[in-house]
Amino acid sequence: MESILLLDDGRVFTGESFGAPDTTIGEVVFNTGMTGYQEILTDPSYKGQMVTMTYPHIGNYGINPEDVESGKPRVEAFIVRELCEVPSNFRSTESLDAYLKRHGIPGIHQIDTRELTRHIREKGSMPGILSSEGLSIPEMNDRLKQHPRMEGNDMVQHVTSDKVETWEPKVPKQWYYDTISPLAEKTFHVAAFDYGIKHNILRLLRSFGFRVTLVPASFTAEQVKALDPDGVFLSNGPGDPAGVHYAVDTVRALIGYKPMFGICLGHQILCLALGGETYKLKFGHHGSNHPVKDLKTEVIEITAQNHNFAVDPESIRNKGMRMTHLNLNDQTVEGMEHEDLPVYSVQYHPEASPGPHDSLYLFHRFAEMMKK
Repeated sequence: MESILLLDDGRVFTGESFGAPDTTIGEVVFNTGMTGYQEILTDPSYKGQMVTMTYPHIGNYGINPEDVESGKPRVEAFIVRELCEVPSNFRSTESLDAYLKRHGIPGIHQIDTRELTRHIREKGSMPGILSSEGLSIPEMNDRLKQHPRMEGNDMVQHVTSDKVETWEPKVPKQWYYDTISPLAEKTFHVAAFDYGIKHNILRLLRSFGFRVTLVPASFTAEQVKALDPDGVFLSNGPGDPAGVHYAVDTVRALIGYKPMFGICLGHQILCLALGGETYKLKFGHHGSNHPVKDLKTEVIEITAQNHNFAVDPESIRNKGMRMTHLNLNDQTVEGMEHEDLPVYSVQYHPEASPGPHDSLYLFHRFAEMMKK
């Protein structure tokens, strides 16, 4: 079945449909990871986006229930060069095609993903519409123009939890670390904001001996204080941080209350809460091979990233924050810390740890702060 991808600037790509036969709209981005498509599909930070994989052969190890990062795929659509229809892996329980069909997510393959990636790099990421339902180009264009843009849009509301829960891993212990912190003699209590949190972040928090209370993005500062945590964690999540003003207000009210650690969207929300500014990147950072320099140690980390917005370095300069990590591809802010308070954050995903340098020291630092 033919499938058509129409970009906001009028560029058209034609390929073959897989997954659910449907019409969907989202920001078209590319991911440079060679593996990990299952984690990418289920990362809540991809809500509102159609993901193009630059690695050409996708689906070869199928899908298994242990490696998901949330309860279901969160992408709006999946774009690949060549779909493997017969996966080969002892842990696989179904094919990629069957998995996307089961969750109502459309896909397109047999298109030139190299050309699509070049186009996005040159023109910037942009909204697109994907359809296998026989719509004409003018019909697709009309739907696309009426769809809300990412800028200023609250995407967190679509992925956050709607309840407070004490989080425990739901997979066998062999699939995550056992307690790895030397500070685990005290079970610190962490209030973790769910802006679209990944399962492996939660598993690592538990692995460090933390008792984790997962709270919705709309939780107020007063509600957090009623939990009496030892620390506050700000998770990753999708979209524009300026669209979640309620989260910014809450974080502003909690700064200085207890040690605070933010990742990705949590990093950006912290910036806004301190009076800084964020801006939209040309085509975002999506992949597992982004070089980041720790400005204190001068160690280079190879990091996993997924975000379309970044912190303006000038905007935090006189807000009590200093930059701690630098992206070596485009010199964007990858980490910051407060000069006086136990508050720090990183833009990348340390829980993914794709490179040779172990990023788990960031979780250990959280424990050190709570111990003081």
